[in-house]
Amino acid sequence: MSGLRRLWVPVVLVVVALAVWWWRSHSAGPASVAMEEPAVVAKLKDPAIIAKGRYLATAGDCISCHTVQGGQPYAGGRAVPTPFGNIPAPNITPDPDTGLGRWNFDDFWRALHTGVGRNGELLYPAFSYTSFTKVTRDDALAIFAYLQSLPSTHQPAKPLDLSFPYSVRSGLAAWRALYFKPGSYQPDPSHSPVWNRGAYLVQGLGHCNECHAARDAWGGTVSKAQLTGGQIPELDWYATDLSMQANGGLRGWSKQDIVDLLQTGQSAKGAAFGPMADVVVSSTQHLRDEDLQAIAEYLQSLPPRPSPITESASFNSQSLTDHGKDIYAQRCANCHGKEGNGVPGVYPPLDGNASVMEPTGINATRAVLLGGFSPSTEGNPRPYSMPPYAQQLSDAEVAAVVTYIRQAWSNHAATVQERDVIKNRHTPID
Repeated sequence: MSGLRRLWVPVVLVVVALAVWWWRSHSAGPASVAMEEPAVVAKLKDPAIIAKGRYLATAGDCISCHTVQGGQPYAGGRAVPTPFGNIPAPNITPDPDTGLGRWNFDDFWRALHTGVGRNGELLYPAFSYTSFTKVTRDDALAIFAYLQSLPSTHQPAKPLDLSFPYSVRSGLAAWRALYFKPGSYQPDPSHSPVWNRGAYLVQGLGHCNECHAARDAWGGTVSKAQLTGGQIPELDWYATDLSMQANGGLRGWSKQDIVDLLQTGQSAKGAAFGPMADVVVSSTQHLRDEDLQAIAEYLQSLPPRPSPITESASFNSQSLTDHGKDIYAQRCANCHGKEGNGVPGVYPPLDGNASVMEPTGINATRAVLLGGFSPSTEGNPRPYSMPPYAQQLSDAEVAAVVTYIRQAWSNHAATVQERDVIKNRHTPID
């Protein structure tokens, strides 16, 4: 063990010990058995508040994590994959034994706002309380009212599948000390109500930063990484940087492009696929136009990004792109066009496409290997598909055509090499 590492080990142990002490001293302890106040009970049964809660739960895409494929909505069971193991999402229907039936609103508020469970246990941040903490108390009440109105489904929670030491829940105290600061969204008076609504949805219920930011070895994000893009752990898709300004992932996009993508899964600049396609299907296509416009206005205000680091000259990609150009002409140009312009509303453009130019090349590689559909939505009910080429193209050929696409026309993205394709060929589909 190096001297530097010997120095850091006791420091880390002290930090963990202090964090555990802080958590124990500030924990609310066992669940309260207090009944809801009459005023709260009335709100929980108010049809208008329940309808508001349904809309907000849709904006938060709660159903995606809390519903196993083919299962009852919101009854839990779906495993959320993390680098540390799988975390099953719980049942949030009002079943008294396996769901939220014995919870009161204060229990729910504490979980959503502070990431602490009904019995005082620290919740794993796979439940995105790092974003949901920004949800206002009134909106949280509406969501709780909606969840309490659902049909009760008896479905016990599955056990955690985490490796040691991540399975030791008290260790989360140290993680929280580093990465979590609770606090509801506070409107910025220097911006318009529309901008603030967009910021509230993106930062809070939409929890966009949970995917669209890089994570460190401990699974945390830092403030400087907000919405700057990152590879989604265990799913191996890259969630693009969301800035529409210079060097941003969505540079050149208009507000209407954002609205179109979120509403239909298609826009003049590209299509949603991978995990984002699921978000469009179950969440954003159902949002009101004014909320989509607000989200677009907020994203438009994100700052420019630093100039990207240029690719090392030690690798000459010219022969690769020459080979890729031939493959593109044979396999891709009939749909996406010789100039990569695509067909509006049918085939997405590749020239200037944010998913094509993301830093890693993983999105374009997986699209070539796996093919797929853009999401089927009310605004685009019968999307065209792309065939998979995993069986038709070798790793070297996939690397060549992806590199050509990433460096043709106005695109200037890094080379994808054969070794990258080999790795991505064997990653999960979703």
